[in-house]
Amino acid sequence: MTLFLLTFFLLYGSLHLYAFQKARAAFAFGTLTSIWIAGFMLMMIVSPIIVRLSETAGFDLFARLMSYSGYTWMGVLFLFASFSLVIDMFRLIIYSCGFILRQDLSYLAVTKHYAFFIPLTVSIGIAVYGYFEAGNIRTENLTIKSHKIPAEINRVRIAQISDVHLGLIVKEDRLKRILAEVKKADPDILVSTGDLVDGQINNLSGLAAMLREINPRLGKYAITGNHEFYAGLDQSLNFSAQAGFTMLRGERVDLEGITIAGVDDPQARSFGLYRGKPEKDLLSEVPDSRFILLLKHRPLVDGNSRGLFDLQISGHVHRGQIFPFSIITGLYYQTQAGFATLSDGSSLYVSRGSGTWGPPIRFLSPPEVTVIDLVHAE
Repeated sequence: MTLFLLTFFLLYGSLHLYAFQKARAAFAFGTLTSIWIAGFMLMMIVSPIIVRLSETAGFDLFARLMSYSGYTWMGVLFLFASFSLVIDMFRLIIYSCGFILRQDLSYLAVTKHYAFFIPLTVSIGIAVYGYFEAGNIRTENLTIKSHKIPAEINRVRIAQISDVHLGLIVKEDRLKRILAEVKKADPDILVSTGDLVDGQINNLSGLAAMLREINPRLGKYAITGNHEFYAGLDQSLNFSAQAGFTMLRGERVDLEGITIAGVDDPQARSFGLYRGKPEKDLLSEVPDSRFILLLKHRPLVDGNSRGLFDLQISGHVHRGQIFPFSIITGLYYQTQAGFATLSDGSSLYVSRGSGTWGPPIRFLSPPEVTVIDLVHAE
């Protein structure tokens, strides 16, 4: 955890330094202005800490204002740095070509003022669009045909929510939209594949009541994500119980036609809180004749478990949430969104997530509720 925080603040601080240098190159401001800008940026760098301390102290209104301003700034800064790098690369190419050809090609290069204002304008425009995209919940439909689904049952419908991140930013209005899509699907089962909560969760009882209104005939099941441990495991488990979810922590449940197994997020190990059987042992005990649905927060497939489950459903990645961050997440996760066929009869589906973490912005990664139909096949 400490290493993660150090890495995060080092990278985040570097983005601020880069943006500061771009602004100073464009405006050539003096010492006093530099101090004011540096002070503002320093406050934004530590804003996640300010938010968490404010939450803990019970200053909810201030924490929410800081959360919106700090995390929106984070999204705009990331977009600004991304597009600025593209322009800087273009300027470097022009300079290199001019050096090689021994010609003055500076007239083709973007001036320092435009190199600042173009990325800034584009970033603000995308952030405004992304704010509305973050609230535009979509339903993604997936049909899996399997001979393991009994003919007399014919179909089992599962609604998946993931990475809702209920907290200071994702509250009643967003949850209402998410649950409207769930109700519309009328599922037999509702599952949450981790990160249902985010940050302090002392004042979320009203949100638990909203979730409790959903009562599929075969129940509601959830697993831990990394943020359940960041928020405090006992509080997170209590919230999930109030919301009507049965937590699966290295456990499984046999339902009508299928078996659902769930495992803790690996973050549990860093807190010394991992519970339940190892994934392979958990799945090996289920008869081959049953359809096994594996709930696992991160879309990482255990090679020892491949072939022991029929469908793994995950989340965590948000498909990067804000392009071009999806390019970075795509380097680590082979499947960061959508359906993938694995070997040995197993398959994987990765949700883009239903809420947002950090910036209340999504760009080229709209939030989703996933509706999965498991149907009988000859």
